Order: sequence, then C-alpha cells, then structure tokens
Amino acid sequence: MAARTTSSSWATGIVKSLELAGLDCAALFKQLGLDFAALQDPDARFPQDDMTRLWRLAVEQSGNPAIGLNMGKVVRPASFHVVGYVLMSSPTLATGFERLVRYQRIIAEGADVIFRRLPDCYLLILTVHGDLLPPTRQSAEASLATALALCGWLTGRVLRPIKVLIQGDAPVGLSPYREAFHGPLEFNAAHDALMFRHEDMDAPLPTANAAMATLHDRFAGEYLARFSESQVTHKARQVLCRMMPHGEPKRGQVAQSLHLSQRTLQRRLQEEGTSFQALLDETRRQLAEQYLGQPRMTLLEIAYLLGFADPSNFFRAFRRWFDVTPGEYRARLGQVPPVPLSDARTPACTTPAR
Repeated sequence: MAARTTSSSWATGIVKSLELAGLDCAALFKQLGLDFAALQDPDARFPQDDMTRLWRLAVEQSGNPAIGLNMGKVVRPASFHVVGYVLMSSPTLATGFERLVRYQRIIAEGADVIFRRLPDCYLLILTVHGDLLPPTRQSAEASLATALALCGWLTGRVLRPIKVLIQGDAPVGLSPYREAFHGPLEFNAAHDALMFRHEDMDAPLPTANAAMATLHDRFAGEYLARFSESQVTHKARQVLCRMMPHGEPKRGQVAQSLHLSQRTLQRRLQEEGTSFQALLDETRRQLAEQYLGQPRMTLLEIAYLLGFADPSNFFRAFRRWFDVTPGEYRARLGQVPPVPLSDARTPACTTPAR
C-alpha cells in the first residue's frame, strides 16, 4: 500500500511548535534519520509514520504531552501556501473550510476533514490516521489547535468555539488546553472536533476576494490533480471508509465511485503496490484499532461500521490481524467497559450549562 505523506509545510509547522518548546529539531531529525534540509523544499513530502515518530520523540524529550497545542501559536494561513491563500480569499470561514475539505490532502494525506452545517452549529471533525504506526494524540491536538488559530487569523479576533471535543483522556493540567481553545472542553469524546456558532462561520472575512479565490482554486486544483495522478489508493481508501458503515464494499461499487472500470481500478492499485482486497483488509484493520480506542463504542457497532454483516467474521478477521480477540485487545489498552452506542453518535451542538 502506498504510504501516506505529509507536506513540508505541515512538517515545518511541527518543527516550529517543537522549537517553541526548546527542542533542537535538527538533532531530532538526525536521530530519526530524516532530511532536515527537505523542509526548505515546498514540494517535499514526509512519510506520515516519520511524523508520528517525531511527535513521540518530542514528547519523550520534552516531557510535555500537550506539546502539540503549540502548533496553534506558530502557524499562519500563509504557512500552507496555496491552501492557506484559498482560505484567506474565501468569503466566509464556512466556505473556507468547505474548500479545506477539498484540498486538505495537499497538506497531509494522513488526515481527513469533515465539515457540516447542523441545525444549531457548524461541526468540524478532524481525523488523523497512521500507516504502520498508530497516530499520536499530539498530531490530532495540533490539527485542532491549528484550525482554531487559523480562524483567529482570518477573522482578526479570538473565536470562541461552542465546544472542543478531544478523544484523549483529560490531562492532569488543563491550562494549556484552555489557553489554546478558548472554549468548553470535552475529553474522551467520540471525535476530535470543533463546534462553531453559525454567526461566526457565516460572517464575511476581511480578507475575502472573489477574483483571488477563483485563481487560488485553480492553482490548488491543478496541484491536487498532479498530486493525485498516482494516488488511487488514497481515493479508494476514502471511498471504502464512506461505504463500510452501509455493508461490505464491492470492487465494482468503489470503481464506479471513482469513475473507473473494475479492471482499471485493479491495475492502478497493483501499480501502487496493493490490491482491492488488501486495501479493504488494511483499512478495516486500521479503523478497528482506532474504534477500539473509543471505550464508548461497542464491539457489535464496530463490526457493523467496518462493513461486517456477521460480527463473527469481524472477530475472526481481528484475531488474524492481531492474534487476540477485540475484547482482549481493548483490555490491553486499559479501556473502561463500553457503554451503549446510542451515546457515541455525532455530538449535540448545544452550549454546555454554565
């Protein structure tokens, strides 16, 4: 399977956030066998797992598990080149984030962005994926802090979300989180997400420019088209993630969604070092790891979210992947017993009681 990659612009943001904590990033890169000079190349990309190793080493050396929050202090819209300019020229934050969903793979393939307008709020869900290594908490929190910081830069004011949802456990010290997010915090959440008021997302941006937005859309689209030419694996994985909650995806369905014939899809996947069945199996394995890290998700729901019509097939696949049952795997994670999944749906957007 083709490895997910991260842009040099995002890697540079990580480096700046670590340097803010006093770490010698050139030394960290050398210790990890990474090319520090490649950060100067705007077209360079780093394997997602290398960024995971960087976060892990940074936490180990700094002793600061909240170090990912520094990302919000060092990034600017221009940090992300054409994607940042697309955001700046958008008429509102809402349209800017809709564009971010379209172009975020330019920044990092290891993250998925969902942006929805709900009846009483806008919901921005950020999901970080790993390859061979599971993603770090710091990577997800850096993404949340960056998204909110960009809102502040684009609007010219401190934007206070309705709620900030974080999948990780509540830390011992909350002050770094309160400083970074300016809003109510919910830990052990089903998603890493930000909830915004309609009026904040729909207000005109002072940097809006329709002509420049059209131009930046064209540049971003051309870049994404070039970047995506050999990335059928990534696009097929995204389709699989959308389809699995509705049952086991079939190769013909995925090919149709990608506007390819089944034969072409299989050939393109083979060229990228995988196959449809291998991609489906690996995607399920990765998602199973993430879902089992959520104590509020039942094993039955996880089986259905992964597209298994019969939960026993999920249990057999899981034992093949990890040589333990899902329950044993969850016990090793030290999770509390799951509660009914009716509590783990998309969170309500109401403002918490004071």
